[in-house]
Order: sequence, then structure tokens, then C-alpha cells
Amino acid sequence: MSSNTLAQQVAAGPPATSDAAPAHPRIVRRPHTGQWLAAAAVLALLAFVAQSVIRNDAFQWGVVADYFTSASILRGLVLTLWLTALVMALGFSLGTLLAVMRLSANPVLRAVSWGYVWLFRSMPILVQLLFWFNIGALYPKILGVRTVDLFGPVTVAIIGLTLHEAAYAAEVVRGGILSVGRGQTEAAQALGLGRLTRLRRIVLPQAMRSILPPAGNMLIGTLKGTSIVSVIAVQDLLYSAQLVYHRTYQVIPLLLVATLWYVTVTTLLSVGQFYVERHFARGAERTR
Repeated sequence: MSSNTLAQQVAAGPPATSDAAPAHPRIVRRPHTGQWLAAAAVLALLAFVAQSVIRNDAFQWGVVADYFTSASILRGLVLTLWLTALVMALGFSLGTLLAVMRLSANPVLRAVSWGYVWLFRSMPILVQLLFWFNIGALYPKILGVRTVDLFGPVTVAIIGLTLHEAAYAAEVVRGGILSVGRGQTEAAQALGLGRLTRLRRIVLPQAMRSILPPAGNMLIGTLKGTSIVSVIAVQDLLYSAQLVYHRTYQVIPLLLVATLWYVTVTTLLSVGQFYVERHFARGAERTR
């Protein structure tokens, strides 16, 4: 064989064989006909409901627009927001104290905390409000002051809602503290940090990742739950709407005004909760 022929064979490579590996099969997705039909049915139903709500003259959307930013409604909204913020701040402050007592080595503190949570979680919030509203029947005077003058409707609402929220906040905070690894506390002890310093600087910042989701739900629940104070004549958002429709007999439009404000504020709180949770989730393996 000549050297030219050999060079041509080397350049051409090995001869092709009929046993070449077949190409990878192409993956074809199965059509999800049922999912598309279900989605179309849901969209059609939503469109029908939206059309019926918008076109139904009984909703009186013009009246809703007129009262949505009226002075009386806005005053009720401000009181609702103020009451929600104050009750959450006081409730979580008392709840944190109860959670620390529940985790204490002192059996008396543990028993008192457990008894408080058991009692106030067992009583409906409406019963608590009515009880505090009628506390003057048990104690006509407190520290020389008439109870009727001391416990007005707004004060009763603050006391009743705070005591109720503190019972749930205590369990939320306790669960968050227990979610922090014991090694974190032991490391802080090795550094010579005191109990309160460990709780404030080590435990609670890490527990916030577990506390925030249920705390956000409690905040939204408290916002909506403040509507119950209308039964003791606190002029919150719902009571302000009731005052108007008792005068104008336009019940549905005024209820829609209150509903739209509750939905708006709840949506804003949900967005804020998302960003706060993302802030405290920094550095964690599971981020939102």
C-alpha cells in the first residue's frame, strides 16, 4: 500500500458502521385538555359573577363611591387602624412576657402563664368584651373612681382585645423561641451573655422567621376582629357605616364601603408582611 493511500485512510478516520448509536428520542408533552377546560370554565364563571356584580343596580355603586371617602367613614377607618396597632403592640408585649414565663424553670410562672392562655383562649372575644363593658356591676368604684367613668367603650375595647390577643401571641412567640436550636443558646452562655441578653440578641432575632407568618395572620385577624367592638358602640369603621345606613336605609352600599376598606387595608398589610418576612429570612436556607 502506498504512503499516499495510507495517509488518506488516516485522515478519513475509521470506516462508518451500521451500528451507530440512535439519536435521543424527542419528548412530546401530552396535551392537558382537562386542565385547559377547567381553567376556561373557572374564567367563564368569574366573568359571569363580575358582570352580575357590576351590572346589578341594587349594589348602587354610585352611592358606594360617594361614601367611600366621606368624613364619617374615614374617622371610623382611622380609629380601626389605631385600635389594631395598639392592640397588636400591647398584645405581643404581654404575649412575649407570658411566653418567657411559660419557658421559665419556675413552676409558679409556668402555671400562671399556662392558666392565662387556657382561660382567655377558652372565652369568645364577644363574651370578654361584654364582661368588661359590664364590669361596673362587680366593682362600682376602682381607686375611688366610678367604673363607668374609668371604663369607656374605647378603653373596654382595648382591654378586651389586648387580653385576647396576648393569649394567642404567647403561643406564637413560644413556638418561635422553641424553633431556635439549643446550640445557639449554649454558645451564648459560653460567651457569658445573661439570660435577657441571650433572649434579646440571640434567640428572638432568629425566632422571628417562625414568629412572623402567624403574627401577620394575627394582625390581619385583629384588623377584621375590631369590627366586633361595634356591639359596645365604639365608632370604628363598621359602626360608622352602620350609623349612616340607619339614617339613609342604604344598607348594601354602606356594607360594601366597609368591605372595600377592609380588603384594601388587608392587602397592604399582606404586602408589608411579605417584605418583612423576606428581610428576616436573609441568610436562611429557605428564603421566600
